[in-house]
Amino acid sequence: MLYSVLTGLLCGAALGFVMQRGRFCLTGGFRDMYIAKDNRMFYSLLLAIAVQAVGVYALISFGIFQFTAGTLSILPAIIGAFIFGIGIILAGGCATGTWYRAGEGLVGSWIALAGYMLMATVMRTGPLGWIQSQAYSNTNGTNSIAETLGVNVWIIVSIFVAIVAFIIIRELKKPKVKIPGLKPKKTGIAHILFEKRWHPFFTAILIGVIATAAWPLSAATGRMFGLGVTTPSANILQYLVTGDVSFINWGVFLVLGVLLGSLFAAKMSGEFRFRMPDVKTGLNSFSGGLLMGFGATLAGGCSIGNGLVMTAMMTWSGWITLACMILGTWTASYFVFVRPLKKAEAKAAQAVTA
Repeated sequence: MLYSVLTGLLCGAALGFVMQRGRFCLTGGFRDMYIAKDNRMFYSLLLAIAVQAVGVYALISFGIFQFTAGTLSILPAIIGAFIFGIGIILAGGCATGTWYRAGEGLVGSWIALAGYMLMATVMRTGPLGWIQSQAYSNTNGTNSIAETLGVNVWIIVSIFVAIVAFIIIRELKKPKVKIPGLKPKKTGIAHILFEKRWHPFFTAILIGVIATAAWPLSAATGRMFGLGVTTPSANILQYLVTGDVSFINWGVFLVLGVLLGSLFAAKMSGEFRFRMPDVKTGLNSFSGGLLMGFGATLAGGCSIGNGLVMTAMMTWSGWITLACMILGTWTASYFVFVRPLKKAEAKAAQAVTA
């Protein structure tokens, strides 16, 4: 247990620290792809996936641990991921983003986290548990892309890495836009860690390395998976309600570490402060959290478990759910941001011509 506590907390703290300082927000990234036509965060996600894919399959090749992709259930992956995408817009952050923003003192994220943990628990062992078991009663063959195509997984990984490298090099060649900032108050390593604006690609590489390290650290405790948020979040609530210590594993300490790492980063950078949402935002956050918990559990993972980890393992479920999460995010963004703006603009135009 001591090993699980130490390595889980350290790995989670590293992830929370990096995500907070690098402002690695997939919700904002997916939203900006649609609204602002800005793909930088999505490209950063692809880079993190590529780094993890190479690292994890190298570890597997050396016999450090084993991985089985399992079988694919398409329908729950599509429906669950789409609902999850809608939920993260209402909640103001994805599953991991909610944990790290809670560490910044954002009360709305705590509210979203409560809804997320509650619904994930209800979907796993509560009255809605039958939905997941029924949804996964039918499968659609192997979940491994390489097995489906009948090729070595390294061929898939190599092609993906080449595509990502091309995208990243193209982006780095674009003219840099200088953003004026305040005069630095810190110097040396303190300035770099707690004050300097991190490049999203640098953040992505660090996240890819942390995601890679999570696999052997977790596997050593008998948990054969890397970074994951939904099941550990549900396990925390299940333990608090039942007192059953079997719910406490490496993943639980991982998500608690994310909170602590983000809290430390926010405090040291001067970004921590309690921010209370208004009633409407609070209700949206809780509703979004409920949708996140439902969707992530049905889809078998959140934007990290599926969108970062299972994509790196080159599984169908990972890439299908990532695409559907983005579509869900875009759908919610239209109704939450774009449509109200268009109505306001139309109303203003009518007022001018009246």
